[in-house]
Amino acid sequence: VLVTGGTGVLGALVARRLVSVHGVRHLVLTSRRGLDEGSVGLRDELVGLGAESVQVVACDVTDRAAVVDLLGSLGSRPLTAVVHAAGVLDDVTVEGLDTFRLDSVLRPKVTGAWVLHELTAGLPLAGFVLFSSVAATVGNAGQANYAAANGFLDGLAAWRRARGLPAVSVGWGLWDADSAMTAGLGEVERARLGRAGVAVLPVEQGLALFDAALVVDRSQVLGLRLDLSALRELAQLGELPALFAGLVRVRTRSAPTVVVDTGGGNGLVDRLLGLGEADQRLMLLDVVRRTAAVVLAHEDVDAVDPERPFTELGFDSLTAVELRNRLNTATGLRLPATLIFDYPTPTAITDHLFRTVTGSLGEPVDTPTARVNTDEDSAAEPIAIVGVACRLPGGIRNADGLWQLLDSGGEAMGEFPTDRGWDLENLFHDDPDHQGTSYTRRGGFLYDADLFDAEFFGISPREATAMDPQHRLLLETSWEAFERAGIAADSLRGSRTGVFAGVMYHDYTSVVHQAVDNMEGFLGVGGSIASGRVAYHFGLEGPAVTVDTACSSSLVAVHLACESLRRGESSLALAGGVTVMATPGAFVDFSRQRGLSVDGRCKAFAAGADGTAWSVGVGVWVLQRLSGAVAAGRPVLAVVSGSAVNQDGASNGLTAPNGPAQQRVIRQALAAAGVQPGGVDVVEAHGTGTRLGDPIEAQALLATYGRDRSVDRPVWLRSVKS
Repeated sequence: VLVTGGTGVLGALVARRLVSVHGVRHLVLTSRRGLDEGSVGLRDELVGLGAESVQVVACDVTDRAAVVDLLGSLGSRPLTAVVHAAGVLDDVTVEGLDTFRLDSVLRPKVTGAWVLHELTAGLPLAGFVLFSSVAATVGNAGQANYAAANGFLDGLAAWRRARGLPAVSVGWGLWDADSAMTAGLGEVERARLGRAGVAVLPVEQGLALFDAALVVDRSQVLGLRLDLSALRELAQLGELPALFAGLVRVRTRSAPTVVVDTGGGNGLVDRLLGLGEADQRLMLLDVVRRTAAVVLAHEDVDAVDPERPFTELGFDSLTAVELRNRLNTATGLRLPATLIFDYPTPTAITDHLFRTVTGSLGEPVDTPTARVNTDEDSAAEPIAIVGVACRLPGGIRNADGLWQLLDSGGEAMGEFPTDRGWDLENLFHDDPDHQGTSYTRRGGFLYDADLFDAEFFGISPREATAMDPQHRLLLETSWEAFERAGIAADSLRGSRTGVFAGVMYHDYTSVVHQAVDNMEGFLGVGGSIASGRVAYHFGLEGPAVTVDTACSSSLVAVHLACESLRRGESSLALAGGVTVMATPGAFVDFSRQRGLSVDGRCKAFAAGADGTAWSVGVGVWVLQRLSGAVAAGRPVLAVVSGSAVNQDGASNGLTAPNGPAQQRVIRQALAAAGVQPGGVDVVEAHGTGTRLGDPIEAQALLATYGRDRSVDRPVWLRSVKS
């Protein structure tokens, strides 16, 4: 007897049964690995039960040539029966199916069975047993591919019997035996299967059903154990498979013809009618949490945190559909299949249900919409900076620390970090033309950029490792910026708070995939989703924009945030930038261009300027329209009166600065702020410390801020880089 998948859990159970009960003395068991340490024990056990010969062979039954060789190796001993028990699971909802996920499930079942059929059709077989699944008969959520594969086995068995060939296809339920196919089923998945009315099948009952299938005169049978109480509940939900309709008696009801079922004294809507808004919301939240608890197999509704996303609670695409179906029944609504993706927390679904139900009752529905301001006063209103958070080189943990370092003339630059995997022994070379090296050893670094409290943010250790450190820093500083503004971060969930982040380095992706195995599932680590990650974590629903305009990225982010606030599309905004260099590439590239300072220091606007220096860090502002900040009693640290953005156009090289363009953007910003050049006393300049960039920038500043000023009232020029 040939048993495919013979060393798997079910294959091994069948093999033992064939020897001990049916008197089979010669077995051939196929598997992917062949005879290994685990299958040696099975072989010896079968011999001990009475088998005279047991071959364990590595054979892919979808490979016709391999099966030909296998059958040829049997010699004079005839093959009398086949049990095709091989199979693979890859559950996914229909919209997630692709060619690979179809092929991986269909091949072992369909191709394997057809190869075995063709190559044994001329042999005097006494049995041809196909291990199918009940999913092919009644369906199962997320198993369209598996149902189709097993449906082919059912059809093949009927087709063979119609031609006088032996065959029976057994549609199994879930056995009470962990196999490679069911090892990934957790408590939630098993509970979901149980609610489908198919109870776990004890091993002895399963083997007895196998015995019965061998002698029954049918091409297809089901080997399963039914839970009648679960079937009754399915009938109440209107989801009972037609095949089982005769097994349970259920009072029928007509399908609702209106969006909300208001009929019947026990209806949800009737119970809501006599309650105030707060109690209505509590009742709806209780319905959502209790339904979610049932789907997740929780005995206690308290296990369903109303503010946690459903994905963190343990929902997947299959349980999401079940939750939607059960809420449809509980509320009488027709909710979308994308429910938990549109409304990702129990509270969010509750709010949606409340708006929908109260709308159906003719009560006013509060649907907040963003109001776009078009009046001149709003467009010119200053933007208040109400919160600041930063982490910068030199051990700077906040804005006070930055001021103290500048005031004291402290040190912020240091040696290359030793924990980034950089080849420090070979990275430095004093020759600017030496390939692959840097002629400076210094920069500004956050030496603790690898530290992150993932648990605090509800992020798994694996995802935290895959996450760009720039994202981690943005999360931490955004939280702190909110706190310093006197705002509880969790109070902003669902608000029109925008996130505008400047990010110009995107090299962590290449590093993490080289250093850590199996990170393919965390491809979304690039800089482009930095703002989206912050918005997702805090539940912010204003614009989320990641900006990469090189050195000006964070300032452009602030400009966009201010415009968003003035237009009214954001009620509050986070704006700033972050840089963490995961590789020394920037040092190497600028060394070839001779653009770096040898000692790692910018000497902005100085005669001794010899190049720029690289530094990392993060800074975030919380911004709000000035009138709103004052009304809310928030600290106004400073105001942004105006800003502007432009580009050089066709200047003297792609990266070369352009003086006239700088003059234009300065004048545009002054005009936007309603400020005359003479009203500006101090300019914090870019100040790269390069012999090309500094003179051009200084000339643009002289041509704008420096004109028509008295000698005793100069404009003070400085750059924090120096």
